[in-house]
Amino acid sequence: MSTSMNMGRIVFYEDRNFQGRSYECSSDCADMSSYLSRCHSCRVQSGCFMVYDRNNYMGNQYFMRRGEYSDFQSMMGMTDIRSCRTIPMHRGSYRMRIYERDNFGGQMHEMMDDCDSIMDRYRMSDCQSCNVMDGHWLMYEQPHFRGRMMYMRPGEYRNFRDMGMSGMRFMSMRRITDMC
Repeated sequence: MSTSMNMGRIVFYEDRNFQGRSYECSSDCADMSSYLSRCHSCRVQSGCFMVYDRNNYMGNQYFMRRGEYSDFQSMMGMTDIRSCRTIPMHRGSYRMRIYERDNFGGQMHEMMDDCDSIMDRYRMSDCQSCNVMDGHWLMYEQPHFRGRMMYMRPGEYRNFRDMGMSGMRFMSMRRITDMC
């Protein structure tokens, strides 16, 4: 049996080093522009979040857990945060099927734990679709959990290119455990 609970709080600041106007958030926010004109730092007081450099959970994504992030540009290369999504705490099993091609085509492998290289483990050179059955996952464009990432919650993802991830190849996957 698996359960997910939303428990988190993050405070965004317009300027670096927690300066300027602030906006406190404890739920998903698709567009922060009505609260802040820009966002260059934040404090995650509890929980885990994905932040995005475009509205509506689009663009580059970055995973944030409890801590202080005083300068997005120098820490992550992101110039601004425009939307954020809470990541529910998940207790239970983790299960995801990854597919070599879009629409669940080509090789398929079922995963229940982290994979630092799909090439080394499965001899798979690409992953273009997946089905997340249990848990919440991060997919990375490079082996060993490096490079740009994408947050995957339970659901079917038939084509990563249609999700704005054109040209990205996912080479490693990690479970988001209760490390938040």
